[in-house]
Amino acid sequence: ALSIQRNCNEMGVETVAVYSDVDKGQPAIYLADQSICIGSGKSSASYLNVANILTAAIESGCEAIHPGYGFLAENGDFAEKVEACGLKLIGPSSKVINLMGNKLSARNLMEESGVPVVPGCNDVVRDEEQLYRIADEIGYPVLLKASAGGGGKGMRRIYKREDLVAGWELTRREAKASFANDDIYIEKLIENPRHIEIQILADSLGNVVYLPERDCSIQRNNQKIIEESPSRANSDLLEKMYESAVMCAKACGYEGTGTVEFIVDKYDNYYFMEMNTRIQVEHPITEQVIDYDLIREQILVAAGVPISGKNYTPKLHAIECRINAEDPYNDFRPSPGKITTLHAPGGHGVRLDTHVYSGYVIPPNYDSMIAKLITTAQTREEAIAKMRRALDEFVVEGVKTTIPFHLQLMDDPDYLAGNYTTKFMEDFKMKPQVGE
Repeated sequence: ALSIQRNCNEMGVETVAVYSDVDKGQPAIYLADQSICIGSGKSSASYLNVANILTAAIESGCEAIHPGYGFLAENGDFAEKVEACGLKLIGPSSKVINLMGNKLSARNLMEESGVPVVPGCNDVVRDEEQLYRIADEIGYPVLLKASAGGGGKGMRRIYKREDLVAGWELTRREAKASFANDDIYIEKLIENPRHIEIQILADSLGNVVYLPERDCSIQRNNQKIIEESPSRANSDLLEKMYESAVMCAKACGYEGTGTVEFIVDKYDNYYFMEMNTRIQVEHPITEQVIDYDLIREQILVAAGVPISGKNYTPKLHAIECRINAEDPYNDFRPSPGKITTLHAPGGHGVRLDTHVYSGYVIPPNYDSMIAKLITTAQTREEAIAKMRRALDEFVVEGVKTTIPFHLQLMDDPDYLAGNYTTKFMEDFKMKPQVGE
């Protein structure tokens, strides 16, 4: 919200902030031209309450709605209602959100468009006979995926045939509870891949360009923890992924600042995984390596301004650490509460995106991320050294944070060598706290 507001202020656009009652201490509320409480701390009563959000937008005279990074950012039904109210959603159309938000329909479109996809099925699994047949054909291990899944949810790895049916039924129940849709399909499980995503920018005239990629392989429970730009992929592989990302955006008629995500196996084969139609949390590292403001471009595209048509290649190296209010020494258990002391790091090449301050109370209601710490330098080695220094300076007291985890990771030999895949966190062990 702060990033969006700052851009709007620079562009002379007035803003209206909506918030839940537990977020009444947010800086975004006081920086907005207007602010409206839309419900209680329960997300279903506020940030997922479409009627309240649209009422606030209409009564305050808004022309457009920016959905941010989460909640309704990739919700096609919400986008349809925004359009029906005569408002502009800053992002793609509801048609594109629905098409690419369904992993199975997105997979099929990419296959038809010539973008590599993981071996698997092109339809929903309807019964046990079909389930066994497809899994036996592609070979174990396999990955069960919720067609309507997202945010790392709705996926289950199956390594043995005897676990297949039980895994399918459990994944269906989880998908039904999380997405109100229990459609499941199967893909071959690509073991220990790298997760590389391509940032794209597209306007309403059909112009599409690619921007520097991000390596997001270091994850926990399919949730990204650290991101880097550029990746360590070779130039030939990147050129192919850039081309496929542009093909993806053109095939679905995308408009805005989206991300096409790929997995890369140990043989440098790459496969389409999904498209995030919203702007992503980790977009700042792409901004840093090319000195570009993606939120600003997103707003301009929504206003009908054509893009330059220029592809961008990275000039610097950037790393982002997601700082969460979690205890890394206690299985990353969430740690809401009052921040009693906060000292932010600074200096050349250090960027801190945060909404918290000394005295701020982190509510237990939402995601535990409280800051994004980004360092930028001429080389990867310098960016790591700068990150280590910035993490040392970053003081947050009153709650537990993942700062100690990130500090240990910056000294990990495999990380320093760039030798990591999505399996990294399975092997990583936190060293004991000082004094233990």
